[in-house]
Amino acid sequence: MSKIIASAAIRGARTLVEKAEISLAQALESKGKEAEIAYPNTAYYLPIMLLFLGQRVKKIADLTESLAEAKKLLGPVPQDELWLPYLGDALNAGVAALIAEEIIESLKYCMGSQAGDGIWLGFTGDNILRMQGIKLVDGRMPGFAAIVGAAPTAEEAVELIHGLQERNILVLMAGNSRGVSIAEQLASQGIEMNWDTFLVPFGKEITAAVHALNFAARSAMTFGGIEPGDISSTRQILTYNKDRVHAFVMALGSDQDADNGSQENLLTDEKYATAAGAINFGFPVISDINIPEILPSGICTYEHVVANVPLDKIISRAIELRNITIRIEKVPIPVPYGAGFEGERVRKENMHVQFGGKYTDAFELLRMKKAEVIEDGKIELIGADADKMEEGSACPLGIVVEVAGRKFQEDFESVLERRIHEFISCANGIFHMGQRSIIWVRISKDAYKRGFRIKHFGEILVARIHTEFSSIVDRVQVKIYTDNQKTAELLREAKKIYSIRDDKIGGMTDEDVEDYYSCTLCQSYAPNHVCIVTPQRLGLCGAYTWLDCKASHEIDKHGPNEPVKKGLCLDPVKGQWENINKFVDVKSNGNLKIFNAYSIMEDPMTSCGCFECIACIVPECSGIMIVDRDFTGMTPIGMGFTTLAGQIGGGIQTPGFIGIGKLYISSPKFVSAEGGQKRIVWMPKNLKLEVEERLKPRLEQMGLSDLFDKIATEEDAEEPDKLLDFLQQKGHPVLQMEPLF
Repeated sequence: MSKIIASAAIRGARTLVEKAEISLAQALESKGKEAEIAYPNTAYYLPIMLLFLGQRVKKIADLTESLAEAKKLLGPVPQDELWLPYLGDALNAGVAALIAEEIIESLKYCMGSQAGDGIWLGFTGDNILRMQGIKLVDGRMPGFAAIVGAAPTAEEAVELIHGLQERNILVLMAGNSRGVSIAEQLASQGIEMNWDTFLVPFGKEITAAVHALNFAARSAMTFGGIEPGDISSTRQILTYNKDRVHAFVMALGSDQDADNGSQENLLTDEKYATAAGAINFGFPVISDINIPEILPSGICTYEHVVANVPLDKIISRAIELRNITIRIEKVPIPVPYGAGFEGERVRKENMHVQFGGKYTDAFELLRMKKAEVIEDGKIELIGADADKMEEGSACPLGIVVEVAGRKFQEDFESVLERRIHEFISCANGIFHMGQRSIIWVRISKDAYKRGFRIKHFGEILVARIHTEFSSIVDRVQVKIYTDNQKTAELLREAKKIYSIRDDKIGGMTDEDVEDYYSCTLCQSYAPNHVCIVTPQRLGLCGAYTWLDCKASHEIDKHGPNEPVKKGLCLDPVKGQWENINKFVDVKSNGNLKIFNAYSIMEDPMTSCGCFECIACIVPECSGIMIVDRDFTGMTPIGMGFTTLAGQIGGGIQTPGFIGIGKLYISSPKFVSAEGGQKRIVWMPKNLKLEVEERLKPRLEQMGLSDLFDKIATEEDAEEPDKLLDFLQQKGHPVLQMEPLF
């Protein structure tokens, strides 16, 4: 390793440690040593301290120990420029830098000056980590870039970011060059930044870069099921990141002189120190300036530091450096396209035209047809196009997709139809929400100026359906309606079709089929976890139903969804089958021997970490509470979602706790071995409202039509004794049931 880099990293780490010492002294004087310190919504304390020191920081005084450990890692600064092959001193300095940055950033929360204002998002809670988990494991988010600094110009920043978004790479931003950050450059150009758009600005100072690395550390703890606490687990977590979390640091620091074309290196010692910290995770550093390189592999899979890469080449070089598999969607439309644009919003003031929502009729429908009536690639527009619509107006929209395929089945219609949202949303400048007859679509002024028209919806759908479903779809044609009368007429027909589908799928039971489906998609992050998906129990992430898995298997016979013959039923009440046990034994690498589909108490299904909800027992009343990942408050068992989630992820069986999808709450098989929905005693108010439409009919079927109002929320009780009082006052039937223990 060049002593230039080692010297800069050690100097930078020393500076950061000094800054942390000052911040800690101020906090001790202001708040006292017993003051609590924590990031919001995480079960992992201060993750960097937990990772490297095994330390569970709870109060300010604990940071004194953290700081002392950081100081021990600071070696002497090399005094000459000779080649130094040993990375140890610089890597240790990198760890010290990260500890110091974690101290500085966590104290902001304690002192009330945390990021979160304006464009800055600050620390990412475990709920968002788990929400993004499904994108990490299913390939929609193949890797992430931690960008420090800024591009030479705002225009170049936008071009760089669009290139990353088109490749579906998550972008985490921190630091600045000459007082300007890349996030500020993007904001000046009207670029929306949040987790939905894959653009996450942590903070303007370089210390905020630690949030990218504590995010990576928690990924290993959450999905890998690695329990931190000693040097062995530290090594496991870092190795997990090297092998499974495809991340890299993009250090931008060039300042081009317009007159003579010269460049000034704006990478500070503190940035070098932070980069050294990232290398510990196996994350290489790529830069647009001429800094000393570290080319041999070792800590990182390939080169450690690659320099002097032009901005127009830096993305492809970084992808090669980190060995990320990228699939760029080739869609013939005049705007950028990629999953990074999926969560983009189009505000009213930026809107050219909108469809649906509460303003007009709008719907989407996908139908199977005979091949002879479909002209592949044909797109028809019945009605006016966007250039004939008044700016700011609301118009009707009907999208009818017709497909044919020798292997296509009618049951797959709804599976493909649900993907219309994703396919259209991935176009830059297009907002799409909902499905079926409750869609809301907007075309932005910018997209319109670039040439986007309504027929381009058809171009997107034809291209993406052929790409994603080529093994079951041979022909695709699209008809788009903007005529008022015709849209209203077709909407009535579409609603009849939706109703027929619901009746058919809703009546399907686990007993009706001989095959269940596995889902091992999450094994890229949680290698010992296996989902078994049945008609009445969808995947715990909420994204995969039995029909989704069936279609997925038809598309890719060697993919993550395999049909599994149930075989001999060993226990019909708990939901246990001989072949299922054999399958999960093999697929969980021998970690899971027995699996009960309908029990929460005995050998329940494992969890990866990206579950929508957690169901767990409340011992005081032998009931079951359900909490979703969006709820940040306290539950009656004294743990919030993040703490609970830390107990059950990583592919382990935890009796009394299961991760579930929201739809499972209203299923007849919901923990039916223990009494099903009759056991539900508590859930957050917003979750209760969300599942009301499906849960109430299920309760009526059980003869418990009054039970819904007997389920408490956080407004009724947050403590077990108050919950018990509430249940007694309401006469909840769980109090008459047999105890779970």
